[in-house]
Amino acid sequence: MSPTPSPLRGRLAVVTGASDGIGTVIATRLAALGADLVLPVRSSEKGRRALETLRREVPDAVASTRALDLASLDSVHALVDGLRSEGRPVHLLVNNAGVMTPPQRKETADGFELQWGTNHLGHAALTLGLLPLLREGRARVVHQTSIAARRGRFDEAAIDAPTYNAMASYVQSKIAIGLFAEELQRRSRTEGWNLSSALAHPGVSPTNLLAAQPGAGRERELGVRRVIRVLSRLHITGSVASAAEPAVLAATTPSADGLFFGPSRLIGGPARPADLWTPFRDAGDARRLWELTVDAIGPRFDG
Repeated sequence: MSPTPSPLRGRLAVVTGASDGIGTVIATRLAALGADLVLPVRSSEKGRRALETLRREVPDAVASTRALDLASLDSVHALVDGLRSEGRPVHLLVNNAGVMTPPQRKETADGFELQWGTNHLGHAALTLGLLPLLREGRARVVHQTSIAARRGRFDEAAIDAPTYNAMASYVQSKIAIGLFAEELQRRSRTEGWNLSSALAHPGVSPTNLLAAQPGAGRERELGVRRVIRVLSRLHITGSVASAAEPAVLAATTPSADGLFFGPSRLIGGPARPADLWTPFRDAGDARRLWELTVDAIGPRFDG
């Protein structure tokens, strides 16, 4: 009997934030399913180690890294130019990278608040810049949001308020991701872009988002990470491996247009489809967010 072909064999997947944690697990799972991987990374050394980890798990993996700093639109544009010049259709884009709650306000290279600029604008620019390759590949785009975004609503004034509030800024960036995902699906449907957009959240796990991040101004891990680590060992919250599963499910479910995936208990458990959270449901908010985003990133990312 011939072996069952891998479902993603020969298909190209681009996964951001794959240099450690959840992103490495997502990339490894996709490689095991046969995908060829491009891993855009900010640190070449961390990228090298991630490739070593991936190839230990999947020895025949086809994977490479590219340079990307989501906090610089020039860097995003350079990656987009590089991939477009290679000309290979992109079948899967997983927008997974992120930064969380720097203790003091920091800016991207373009002057945006760091969380807004990295979590949302950088990924939106990457998605729209790659739109021709995504359309050619009839791609699935997976967007990673957070349980921090399950309440409230999009508030443009809170994106970069005069008084910096780290969590409020983080929440707005993650609500924006959800709205962008929904609007991308609507526009694909109405404009005939032939791509699907799905949304995922990882629940709660002891990821590096809560670790020391000197580049974001955090010199040591948050105390809550130690608590989550204990809860993870008790199987109350998720592990890093289980937290990757909703995004993998969003990436591989055959018909996931506009669907949302998360752990079964919100903070942990097996991945499953979930009801879309209220902050992501307002079509007017989604349109305004889209227009604000396109204006912020500029015309060079017009697919």
